[in-house]
Amino acid sequence: MGLFSNIFTWWHGPGMGTWLFTRRNGSEVGRDEQGNVYYRQGAGKTQRRWVIYNGVPEASRIPPDWHLWIHKTIDVPPSEQPLAPRIWEKPWSPNPTGTPAAIMPSGALARGGQRAKATGDYRAWTPDGDA
Repeated sequence: MGLFSNIFTWWHGPGMGTWLFTRRNGSEVGRDEQGNVYYRQGAGKTQRRWVIYNGVPEASRIPPDWHLWIHKTIDVPPSEQPLAPRIWEKPWSPNPTGTPAAIMPSGALARGGQRAKATGDYRAWTPDGDA
């Protein structure tokens, strides 16, 4: 199943086509603290850039400095010229959406769905327009 899934699926990691293309055409640029490996091919405006994830291929796992490079906002990769961290930046954490760790406000259905009663300034809409 390992070879079969590697050839025909992308959600467990790079497929066979990506692996072959990377071996033949990619030059490794650097690695981030999570073990993701960044590659490029060519130069100038036609340069292609991509990442091979270490684990689950999830776009939110790309750190901000590498995100800038892979989207061609900066030309020099962070492995050659690291960005200075800002005072307000927090360390990376995985996107918790859809998991039990997701942030839910007090009125969320998953937390009981209790919302405050409407106050006297609310009038429900009625079809005739005059409530």
